[in-house]
Amino acid sequence: MAFDETFTLASPTGAALNIYAKHPEGPPRSVVQINHGLAEHAGRYAGFADYLAARGNHVYAHDHRGHGFTKAKGAPFGVFAPTNGADAVIADVEAIHGLIGERHPDVPVIVFGHSMGGLVALNFVLKHSAMVHGAAIWNANFSAGILAQAALALLAYERFRLGSDVPSRILPKLTFRNWARQIEGHRTEADWLTRDPAEVDAYIADPLCGWDATVGMWRDIFRLIIAGAGDRNFESVRKDLPFLLVGGEKDPATENGKAVKALAKRLRRMGFSNLNSTIYADTRHESLNELNRDVIMSDFCAWLDSILPQAGVQRGTAE
Repeated sequence: MAFDETFTLASPTGAALNIYAKHPEGPPRSVVQINHGLAEHAGRYAGFADYLAARGNHVYAHDHRGHGFTKAKGAPFGVFAPTNGADAVIADVEAIHGLIGERHPDVPVIVFGHSMGGLVALNFVLKHSAMVHGAAIWNANFSAGILAQAALALLAYERFRLGSDVPSRILPKLTFRNWARQIEGHRTEADWLTRDPAEVDAYIADPLCGWDATVGMWRDIFRLIIAGAGDRNFESVRKDLPFLLVGGEKDPATENGKAVKALAKRLRRMGFSNLNSTIYADTRHESLNELNRDVIMSDFCAWLDSILPQAGVQRGTAE
């Protein structure tokens, strides 16, 4: 499993984005633009990229600010940016989308996001739905509601008390560590990610994974959640945009898939007419690293087959 390219893109935000790319041998059917989750990195998606490229798709995956090998002023591990980090992350995604357009004109782009990357991907769609042919939002929780506002208040207090933007002491206990405790008989604190012990061990051994995000990054994450939780923010999104929502029946980060179902219900209520939603049995948080990943990846490609012939393949322009 390996990417064909690793290179750096200078984003208008000032970030030097570390990007991986994989390319098909024949004519491309689509470009899948991957957004990874919190406290991990894009290099972990090489297997998915191999699978997609073998079926005729370009793949681009980058390390978000504060993750992996991406470098940005004021954005060490665990920090998006000193201020307006959520906006900077979305602007970085737009910069990569622009590069994809230059390299692969007239090839449809599917924006893909897992977990935190799902928050990023959906927020990108809220601003730029005309630029993409479809959106795959996986294992993302937009159901925080009042709790998100409470979390922001808690984080503001924590930042005031600690005196600087340092790793949150509270949020890891309420999220990662809480989710670990929900896995009966868990072997490690990362077992909530997947049932595959080899993948769990690889995650734990990876120095680019598993660190604690700062108070500032958590605040930016909750801002992304709140934006995706507001129905008014979907008003400019075209109603025929294909959506694929995926969750796991045993994923504590999405309340065992309930948050994914809630997003699907909201989208249907708002009139989105091209929606597919699947909750996979016995599956935990990282669908692409789960024991049933071959089925899940095959289903994703079947979804691609179903949407790529629709409405032409022309790339849209920025709204």
